[in-house]
Amino acid sequence: MNTLNAPKLPLPPPLSGRVVNSFAHFTVTLRMPRIGRETLAENDFPPAAVEHLEALIEGIPTQTVRRLQDPEAPDLAEWEAYVQPYRSANWLEVPWFFAEEYFYRRILEASGYFQPGPSWQLDPYTSQKRKVLQVSQEAILVLGATLDQALATESVNQETQRETLYRLLLGSTWGNQGDLSIWSLDEERPDHDQFDLQEAHLLINQATELTNFILEGKPLPRVDLILDNCGPELIGDLGLADYLLSAGLAQAVRLHAKAHPTFVSDALIKDIHQTIEYFNSLPDSHAQDWAQRLVGQIAQGRLQFAQDFFWNSPLFFWEMPAHIRREMAAASLVISKGDANYRRVAGDFYWDPATPFADVVGYFPAPLAVLRVLKSELIIGLPQGKAEEIEQSEPDWMVNGNWGVIHFLPLSSA
Repeated sequence: MNTLNAPKLPLPPPLSGRVVNSFAHFTVTLRMPRIGRETLAENDFPPAAVEHLEALIEGIPTQTVRRLQDPEAPDLAEWEAYVQPYRSANWLEVPWFFAEEYFYRRILEASGYFQPGPSWQLDPYTSQKRKVLQVSQEAILVLGATLDQALATESVNQETQRETLYRLLLGSTWGNQGDLSIWSLDEERPDHDQFDLQEAHLLINQATELTNFILEGKPLPRVDLILDNCGPELIGDLGLADYLLSAGLAQAVRLHAKAHPTFVSDALIKDIHQTIEYFNSLPDSHAQDWAQRLVGQIAQGRLQFAQDFFWNSPLFFWEMPAHIRREMAAASLVISKGDANYRRVAGDFYWDPATPFADVVGYFPAPLAVLRVLKSELIIGLPQGKAEEIEQSEPDWMVNGNWGVIHFLPLSSA
């Protein structure tokens, strides 16, 4: 791993389930076992897989971390290294980010995802992904009509593009509220689908600076989106990607997906294809037009897909392997989506909320935008005293999904 480009500041202690009453402790002791039980209930696994999953759930949080027992899995060697420092620790004693990544990887080990047999390459979250796409139909129709209208405007001037792009960036950000690892489809969750609510609940909003950067550089040779969730978030991301390409703002857009299922609703390449197919299946001309544009962009090599096991690892972005760093450095702009990727960008540590964003993230090798809804006890870049102010009226503000940020760092200091 590459740590030469780490943040220049000393790293605080990592977020950890050791801290009672923290969201990390709640996740390890309650959320992770619940997700394990839901995964069991939604799949017809063979008896051996059921037994292994039940043992995994039962062992949280008291059992110590062990090596993966997943012969010849393509990421086995990497996980040997990830696990080694924590072999004597239990689920609460390891860093929270490691605990979550390890938990989802252990689900695949238990289910036999990488092993020959009935569960080979079986996404254990398929049912939930399908349902969240179906319940997002109205959002698809609205965004499809918006894109058609924006692209059909005969005299598209820069101000029109500026407004459209700004709104698409906010919509892409707030799609991160549709996170199935936090809220199941049956649970009530915050949903800022109105523009005024989206703006009002951004604690940091550098979407204007990001919009200006894109418009001033158009067409950007390549924009990379590091994806997070399927459903509402991926829909918004595909709307943003389509507009960047169709409006001549970017020559290519590359979507970076996970290499295997994780965090319940995180997007795989197959999920991107299935989402586009779903657009085309709807009896709506706007959704079908949108799908056809995306299919055409894929055929032309302008809409590109990539996957890597790094995005499933417990590593932070400054630890990215050399081939990923080269790929990021080749992008004109990188847009990182979602809360888990925010934790990778900043490091999952107890940062002072007023720590300047650039002081932590200046290692990144390309212009970077970070679009995220807060669902963990981590934030940087806030004005001094802002965190304490919100805390007084909304004690759970860092984890309730009600607040978001759009950071933009145009130049790297690496």
